[in-house]
Amino acid sequence: MTLAKENEIQNIAEEIMADYQNDRPVDQRDVSTQIDEKAILDVLQKLLRILYPGYYRRKSYSPHDDYRNLTFFLEEIVFKLTRQIAGVFRSLPDYAHVDEPVIQREAQQRVFAFLHRIPKMRDYVNSDLEAAFDGDPAAKSREEIVLAYPGLLAITIYRIAHELFLLKVPLIPRMMTEYGHSETGVDIHPGATIGRYFFIDHATGVVVGETAVIGDHVKLYQGVTIGALSTRGGQKLKGAKRHPTIEDNVTIYSGASILGGETVVGHDSVIGGNSFITRSIKPGTRVSIKNQELQIDERDGTSFKEKEITPGAWFYTI
Repeated sequence: MTLAKENEIQNIAEEIMADYQNDRPVDQRDVSTQIDEKAILDVLQKLLRILYPGYYRRKSYSPHDDYRNLTFFLEEIVFKLTRQIAGVFRSLPDYAHVDEPVIQREAQQRVFAFLHRIPKMRDYVNSDLEAAFDGDPAAKSREEIVLAYPGLLAITIYRIAHELFLLKVPLIPRMMTEYGHSETGVDIHPGATIGRYFFIDHATGVVVGETAVIGDHVKLYQGVTIGALSTRGGQKLKGAKRHPTIEDNVTIYSGASILGGETVVGHDSVIGGNSFITRSIKPGTRVSIKNQELQIDERDGTSFKEKEITPGAWFYTI
């Protein structure tokens, strides 16, 4: 490297170091409070192996010693997750003057409380697996669903993250569901409340917001948004119910948007594709966009229009 280049690099480095002194959120450099993303993903992979013991195996896995494998995974999870939760606690103002042994003890207590919930999580994901198998005639086996359906993976990661969220573990649940989002295209906030037998078919582009409440036996298709009507209030809306409630036995077809904290979709309803809903729907209702017009222009110059008309059965609502 020439002397001129070296001097230029030194000058740039000094400019950046000076910029670090502005005491903004982006200037934070204390690595002791930073989360190790790789450690979180390793914990998540081990939890997937525990939830689905016959899947997500490593080559070294021995089916003849399940107890030994399980205890090894649990020890690794306790060590890594405790360390990461303690790191998050250190970054919080409430823990600024708390002694390190107290932080470590509280972090470990959260981890053990979380691990005790694994049977509950497995019960939920088993119901989600059954919902996928029962709801998709293209599925040849449950194994296919576990290994090849992104919707089940996204829901399973949500189930894990949700239990940590309920235990008031900061940041880490959101990191987990954002990993699920990047892997599957499904964005489920860990704070959402979702019942049993939840199925997302052709899972991609689905959004479920933080305060959404979804009942049992609910099926979503691709591109569905269960979202907020407006977030212009920003942090002032924190803690408010901003997202809809979807009651039991509801099917929501592709591209539908259901918005608003006061919006309730009643049980046993069907929401048609591309519907835009901002008010409550009574139980047993079917909703669709009425009288869509299809324009067809053929190569020979022929042009005609078709309208979907289903009198008396469906209606359009906003």
